[in-house]
Amino acid sequence: MSRASADDLGRRKFLMSGVGVAAGLGVLGPAAFSTSASSAPPPVFAHGVASGDPLPDAVVLWTRVTPTPECLPGAGRGPEVDVTWEVATDDDFSDVVRRGVVRTGPAADHTVKVDATGLEPGTDYRYRFVLGEHTSRSGRTRTAPSPGSSPSQLRFGVVSCANWQAGWFTSYRLLAERGDLDAVIHLGDYLYEYQPGKYSYGHEQIDIRLHDPQREIVSLRDYRRRHAQYKTDPDLQELHAAVPFIVTWDDHEVADGNWKGGAFEHQPDTEGPWKKRVRAAHRAYDEWMPVRISGTAVAGDGEKIYRRLQFGQLADLSMLDLRSYRSERVQPGDPAVDDVQRTIAGGSQLAWLCDNLSTSPCRWKLVGNPVMVAPVLMPPRPQREQDALSQHVATTSRRTSEPNTDTWNGYTSDRDRLLRRLEDDGIAGAVFLTGDVHTAWATEVPSPSTGRPIAVELVCNSLTSNNVDDFMGTRPRTTSLTLEAAIQQENPHVKWVNLDDHGYAVLSVTPERLQMDWHAISDRRDPDATSRVLSSWTVAAGVARVVPVRDPVPA
Repeated sequence: MSRASADDLGRRKFLMSGVGVAAGLGVLGPAAFSTSASSAPPPVFAHGVASGDPLPDAVVLWTRVTPTPECLPGAGRGPEVDVTWEVATDDDFSDVVRRGVVRTGPAADHTVKVDATGLEPGTDYRYRFVLGEHTSRSGRTRTAPSPGSSPSQLRFGVVSCANWQAGWFTSYRLLAERGDLDAVIHLGDYLYEYQPGKYSYGHEQIDIRLHDPQREIVSLRDYRRRHAQYKTDPDLQELHAAVPFIVTWDDHEVADGNWKGGAFEHQPDTEGPWKKRVRAAHRAYDEWMPVRISGTAVAGDGEKIYRRLQFGQLADLSMLDLRSYRSERVQPGDPAVDDVQRTIAGGSQLAWLCDNLSTSPCRWKLVGNPVMVAPVLMPPRPQREQDALSQHVATTSRRTSEPNTDTWNGYTSDRDRLLRRLEDDGIAGAVFLTGDVHTAWATEVPSPSTGRPIAVELVCNSLTSNNVDDFMGTRPRTTSLTLEAAIQQENPHVKWVNLDDHGYAVLSVTPERLQMDWHAISDRRDPDATSRVLSSWTVAAGVARVVPVRDPVPA
């Protein structure tokens, strides 16, 4: 057996046994509570491999090593080691085109991140890592097309809101099995900060899997352990190994409802200074994710995650950070919603985004947008339905229609500035890709002055996090159908909304049109769940309109 296949076999056995939890690396389901193999050491590459942020000549490569048994995530112990990375054009690595060595140790939680440069544009590569006699599984990545090229198509997975305790990450496996994706766009809530028994599956808050550590995470050690646990999920490992990720954070990577100065779920008296918690969360994210922060793959050298990636002349993608710079949220009806001094994006980021949209040479201007931008009023509903909607979709009233002020709805000055720039500059092809609300939407974003559509927003459903029928404890496609109809009646620019289903989306981009296919999984409690196509909508080039289509784009 080869060195690579032997280590891969050990990794798979580790993920499906009780060793992971015994080693403090994650709770992996019922089998993980077995103690029969608890004395076995964890595999060296227990957390898989990943790539991200593809450029025409470079891509970020990532892994984590466990060189000795005491090198557990967050432990701050163990030796420094030299890890070799390799990039090849073939599966058996007979044609290695780039190679290097990265030193890692407790200061980086034994994570390895490198910006592999000098690559060819629009090219598939294989990559792997070597530590001593141990070789990681190989991963597939792909560089972006050259800036002057004209790709005939691009295809992206679009995902958000993956809560470990609320279900299995089947959607990641189903995306990995497609084999046709250029990248996965992850719009935030890659992990959740909660303790067991909170924000879990369904109305009764059942833990399908237990978080590690079994408390709300606050410290750097905590965040490292939680990232490590998520990276032991077999389906997430498969998707990371199959395709590069393009990620941003929302709130749960730090704490629910966070803004520049705090969060709903942060109590300084018992959890310490807010800035210290943010630094810990961002540091762990930088270490554990295949992303360039402040323009580099070097962990800890900055916290600016908003950035722009270009895919030839066909599309560019502006990934936003809508938590780090925002003003504190206000309640619906508060006149401060319109205060020009309040911001969701921060002045520098908003100016950067407007300039990107105005100067982009691409047919499609995609915006990775963690929270909804379209103005949405929620219809008056009975109390039970209000309570469910207010969990994520909106705050509502039984008497008046009100917006969700956790989205761009709560920061109308920033939104009006952005949308007026789109309108004044005649920018065509702007498409907001959004997560956060655990529900699926296809909307036409109206001009604040004329009401005519000037952009499109496509919102992906959650992978596992509860949605409206879950919060209400009702059967899917019952009460929610009435709610969906009421939302569309109140908001004519909302062309489709689904408040029930969990899953993922696939975005197909060509010069002529863009299409989003939403896929719903059969049961998030089932690690072997299947999926079905939920709905498909298309946007023609130069037209800010969404139109339903019958057939999804085939894989």
